[in-house]
Amino acid sequence: MENRFFLYDDTENTKTRFVSFVGDNQRFDLAIVQSNRYYGKSLVLDIQGNRFAIIGQDDLAEEGYLEYAFQLSEADASELKDFLTEVI
Repeated sequence: MENRFFLYDDTENTKTRFVSFVGDNQRFDLAIVQSNRYYGKSLVLDIQGNRFAIIGQDDLAEEGYLEYAFQLSEADASELKDFLTEVI
């Protein structure tokens, strides 16, 4: 593997929260990873939906961001936003 060119190869301690809750229309199974890597933002993984996004308060304020990132309806995105606003 002599020809491999790494842009970076870092190891970092993280804080990971696994949480599952049921909304009005669907179940959310999430892993929320906090580290110094993303400038105060969290890596949010939707385990069931096989999607992820790097999210901060500014992203939660952006209209349509969660719908796009996690392929959710407006109602489901609103429930996710309510939860994430409390923990991010």
